[in-house]
Amino acid sequence: MALNISVKVHPVVLFQIVDAYERRNADSHRVIGTLLGTSDKGVVEVTNCFCVPHKEHADQVEAELNYAMDVYDLNRRVNSSESIVGWWATGNEVTNHSSVIHEYYSRECRDPVHVTLDTSLQGGRMGMRAYVCVALGVPRGKQGCMFTPIDVSLTCYEPEIVGLQLCQKTMGPGGRSRQVQPMLDLAQVAEAASKLSSLLDQVLQYVEDVLAERVEPNNAAGRQLLELVNSVPNLSADTFADAFASSVKDLLMVPSPPLHTTNYNSKTTLHTQNIPQHYFLSMCYHRNCSIFIYHVVSLFYHSATRLICESQTCCLASK
Repeated sequence: MALNISVKVHPVVLFQIVDAYERRNADSHRVIGTLLGTSDKGVVEVTNCFCVPHKEHADQVEAELNYAMDVYDLNRRVNSSESIVGWWATGNEVTNHSSVIHEYYSRECRDPVHVTLDTSLQGGRMGMRAYVCVALGVPRGKQGCMFTPIDVSLTCYEPEIVGLQLCQKTMGPGGRSRQVQPMLDLAQVAEAASKLSSLLDQVLQYVEDVLAERVEPNNAAGRQLLELVNSVPNLSADTFADAFASSVKDLLMVPSPPLHTTNYNSKTTLHTQNIPQHYFLSMCYHRNCSIFIYHVVSLFYHSATRLICESQTCCLASK
């Protein structure tokens, strides 16, 4: 068993574990389940999971293994890329029954990992840990195993980040929960633009402080800034405006409203009273949204151009 394995867990897995813990039977103190995902080059990425009903007694463990295999087979039909990579359990420690459960998963996959999630919130945090099982013993003697901790971290896809940000908004002052509603597209763009503008101001302030020798230059930060600004295409303002306008052309081309015509003595009269008002509002909304995005991107482009000049000077100063 290699100990240089790292585990990356997606937020949906944690939500499913907590949901299974909240729905447990009244006499169940711990919940277990199967971890699904991929394993490649020493990195185990957990993207899904499901609960396995079980009962723990003093000297044995009873688990519904047939149910577990049925759920796994059904999941393979819709997610063929996900395979069994280990198992999870609630709690903050590895129990005596963990080795028995781990032995079963060792037959289902190679080098399974064990992830624990502290749903008891000891220390005020929901701690997450990952383990691998290492065989112990002497030749021709009694054999055993030991759960060794390995690196574990939380990873997210971009859509998952949006969901987590929305969940964070439900936390009001003093830890109280509050209701939130998804924002409109334009409001999301405005909020994202505000956050990006704040981050850009922090970067520009750091560059100015380094140039003014108020802050000690950091070579690693300078290299990252240089890589960032080099990724920005060197375009003139007119070229950038033309490129952006062509990219939003499809959004601006809203279909014409269905107008009805009636002929009276070779004259055509347009009847628009039957057209819903929200149709015109939608047209105005998309156009205003596109114009707003254009100004936001233009602002960031010119700020990035300014950052290119200052960061290059910053990198030279740090050398």
